[in-house]
Amino acid sequence: MKSHQTIQKYCVALLSSLFLFVGLAYAQAIDQLTPDGLIKAVVSDVMASVKSDPEIQKGNIPRIVDLVEKKIVPYADMRRTTEMAMGPNWKKATPEQQAQLVSEFKSLLIRTYSGALSQLRDQTVQFKPLRAAPDDKEVVVKTVVIGRGDPVPLDYRLEKTANGWRVYDMNIMGVWLVEAYRNQFANQISQNGIDGLVKFLQERNKQLAAAKPAN
Repeated sequence: MKSHQTIQKYCVALLSSLFLFVGLAYAQAIDQLTPDGLIKAVVSDVMASVKSDPEIQKGNIPRIVDLVEKKIVPYADMRRTTEMAMGPNWKKATPEQQAQLVSEFKSLLIRTYSGALSQLRDQTVQFKPLRAAPDDKEVVVKTVVIGRGDPVPLDYRLEKTANGWRVYDMNIMGVWLVEAYRNQFANQISQNGIDGLVKFLQERNKQLAAAKPAN
C-alpha cells in the first residue's frame, strides 16, 4: 500500500505533466517545434500562470477544467490515450461509445489530480537530452520534477501528427498512465460491458465534481 505522501507525489507529477502543455498565443509556431522543444517552450509560461493564480492554487475545479479544455487538450491526443487504455476492447466499442469514453476519461484525469495542483508553485522541471532520430514518428521526452521532496522522474510519449507533436502517454516514477488504467478498464468491461465502463467513469466524475478540494 502506497503512503499518502507517495500518492500525493504521483498526483503532483501528473498535474505537472498536464499543465506543461498549455496553448500559448503562438500555438502555430509551437506546432512546428521538436518534441522536447514543445515541452520546453511552454514550461516556464505554465508554471508562471499557476504561481500567479490564487484560484488554481486553492484547487478551484471549474477554473482548472476551463484552463485544461482551452489550453492543454490541443496538445494531447486523448483519443489515442483512451484507445490504448482500452486495449482490444476499443474496437468492440461503437463510435458513440468511443466518444463517450474519451470525454469521460479526459474528465477523470483532470478531476482526479486537480487537488494536487496547488503544490506546483514550488516546483521546477529539468529536461534530459532527447534521444531520437530525425525521422522518428514516436519519441519519449524525459524530465525530472524538482520540488520539496525527492525528485520525480516524469517521461512523455509523443507522436508526430499532421498538426505537430502530441502527447499520448506519461510515465510517472516508472508507471505509465495507460498501463495504470488498462486493468481497471478491462475488469469493468468484463463485468458490465462497455456501457458499464462508461457509467463507471460518469459516476466517478460526478463524485469528484461534488467533492470539495482539501486545503
